[in-house]
Amino acid sequence: MAVGPVEYLVVTFPGGRFADAIAPVLADAVASEAVRILDLAFARRAAGGAVEYVELRAMDPQGLVSFDPPDDLPSGLPQIAGLDVLEQLPEESSAALIVWEDLWSVPLTRAVQEAGGRLLAHERVPADGGDDVITLLERLAELKQRGVLTDAEFAAQKARILAD
Repeated sequence: MAVGPVEYLVVTFPGGRFADAIAPVLADAVASEAVRILDLAFARRAAGGAVEYVELRAMDPQGLVSFDPPDDLPSGLPQIAGLDVLEQLPEESSAALIVWEDLWSVPLTRAVQEAGGRLLAHERVPADGGDDVITLLERLAELKQRGVLTDAEFAAQKARILAD
């Protein structure tokens, strides 16, 4: 079965601003059928408190984002409870982990496979035009963990990143 690339991001926002600011845009992306949400998880940090995990209903009480985890989840997806980045979550802020599949690319992926081709690289160019070395190495390790890269490909790409 052809699948589109799977990506994720973690965003932070003050208080509980997900429903009024972020949920409508995410709902539009899903409605356009450009993406399929694979996971949507939340955490928040109260003033002076520890990080706690929050249900979708608490962050989106109007139900703007219709999310029901699919049965055919790929393995190796990030889990919000395992993200070190949450240590940086400011007090009185929330974070959302959004994992999605790029559905727009499924027909392209299928055509490449039917033509005997394969995906050689899939990278994200950040809005600011660059990434720090740690971020690049983390992405590389994730690709290796997901089985996209062999040990040799991983080592070669790691050497390239460290040499730049």
